[in-house]
Amino acid sequence: MTTASFIPGLELSRRFYFEAVLDEAADGLAHSAARLGSGSEVLGFDTVRSADHEWGPRLQLFLHPQDVTRHGPRINALLGERLPKTFHGYPTHFASTGEAGIGVMRTTDGPVHHRVQVADPGAWFTDLLGFDPCRDVTVADWLAAPTQRLAEVTAGAVFHDGLGRLAPARARLAWYPHDLWRYLLACQWQRISQEEAFVGRCGEVGDELGSAVVAARLVRDLMRLCLLMERRYPPYSKWLGSAFSRIPQASVLTPVLTAALTAADWHTREQHLARAYETVAAAHNDLGLTDPVDPATRHYHSRPFQVLHAERFTAALMARVTAPEVRCLPMIGAVDQFVDSTDVLSRPALTRAATHASLGLLPETPAPKD
Repeated sequence: MTTASFIPGLELSRRFYFEAVLDEAADGLAHSAARLGSGSEVLGFDTVRSADHEWGPRLQLFLHPQDVTRHGPRINALLGERLPKTFHGYPTHFASTGEAGIGVMRTTDGPVHHRVQVADPGAWFTDLLGFDPCRDVTVADWLAAPTQRLAEVTAGAVFHDGLGRLAPARARLAWYPHDLWRYLLACQWQRISQEEAFVGRCGEVGDELGSAVVAARLVRDLMRLCLLMERRYPPYSKWLGSAFSRIPQASVLTPVLTAALTAADWHTREQHLARAYETVAAAHNDLGLTDPVDPATRHYHSRPFQVLHAERFTAALMARVTAPEVRCLPMIGAVDQFVDSTDVLSRPALTRAATHASLGLLPETPAPKD
């Protein structure tokens, strides 16, 4: 496969549904079809390299819960027998790599082990997010959902929504409620305020490596902050830079942030970060979410380190929050603002447990079955 023959994954999945799956599996049955969830193609970042695992002709086929039970096994078997062995040059069979749940496209002479997932929408959303967006969505639901997961369910593509469930669910999850957005921005500024002076302090004692590590953390927090300001869910680390490159501020900030990361001494590093702080602070004022906040950097109290004192933006944002259920929240933010473990963030049961514990809520009881 060459770059010239590469078909972006979302387009491949769209063709796969209309040209191969629809007539064989879903004809006459109320359903929705989409390509959502994990996978670089869902966020629009896939390349030829992506085809080496868990990429190819694949999609979700959503049915009513009773139809999943009644027709799901038959549809899976039917597709295994009747799907073409290849589709637009790509094998439809996924062979196991030996890693749990990981498959790779391979040709086969037998039944196709396909990647058409048959599920009901409520169970699928709950499995990915920990809650069903078609029901009441609480503040705790929002905070327990990593932004990577929210990006996965609001990006991608819906090919058909015969059940009428996907469009309203995705619209509801398109962005945070307004006061919650202010709160999450405030918590992101808070993170920056807690470490911005350390770039200089580490450098002052001769710890250039430590200074560089702190600077890298601050750059990451600034990038995530800019995405939140642009009402875009920050993806996880592999795609953070790619997502950041697509927002308007990137053209100005990318060379500045790159210079901060590659600086050989803390003075230069601090100068570039100060310029980045002021650029992002000015962008904050342009949003009109708060009264204007002075965007100029200044000394860190009596110490000769140039900082923004980012906590000023935290205070300004929280002063505008009116919803009582948001005003009372601890200043830690959503789960991926205070947890940095992939093993936690990829498991909704753990993100929800961490969030409930941080909010002082009682442990959840299992949701009743439909």
